Amino acid sequence: MGIAAELGVVDHEFVIDTATVRAFVSDVKTTISAASSPEHACDMLRPRFAELLADPDWLPAEYQAAAPESGMGGGIGQWLLYRAADQSLSLFSLVVPSGSATPIHDHLAWGLVGLYRGEQDEEIYAQRDGTLELVERRGLLPGDFYALIPPRDDIHRVRTTSTETSVSIHLLTNDTGCVWRHAFDPASGEATPFRSGYVNVPCEDGE
Repeated sequence: MGIAAELGVVDHEFVIDTATVRAFVSDVKTTISAASSPEHACDMLRPRFAELLADPDWLPAEYQAAAPESGMGGGIGQWLLYRAADQSLSLFSLVVPSGSATPIHDHLAWGLVGLYRGEQDEEIYAQRDGTLELVERRGLLPGDFYALIPPRDDIHRVRTTSTETSVSIHLLTNDTGCVWRHAFDPASGEATPFRSGYVNVPCEDGE
């Protein structure tokens, strides 16, 4: 089965319904349909994703705002920008106030993640014999981005190190805010069911 068949994007939900976002999603679909693997798709998407991160005007301020009432804590807000109706593709912003950090978590999807605003420190973990091992720590500046190809590099935690709020853009092949993923205890490595949700759009069951 090819990547396009696996993805199965059949319909759309554009929260930001602009020419820029529609053109980006169209390019993503075309690129994925020509890819032979997730790795190949991510490689081909890199130039287009870099263009989106470099565009200062496409993301409205409301989707770069912290969310004090968010269930993720620390004012962290996850804002849906686009998703396929079959939940096989999503584009969203993750807003992390200065000094706040996400839980250690996975994504269970492949795609690209990049920093749009602010600065972050990222810690990448691997599961080893039921525990978590910190395998890499790196700093991220606006325009930096990376591929997620589970299980490699799929477990991480990010913390905003700049005085301004950080905003990262995620293009992932699931409905990340509404699928049940895992949060991990940093000491024991124990995984707990975790769903981040979206600030602006409910999941199908209303949560």
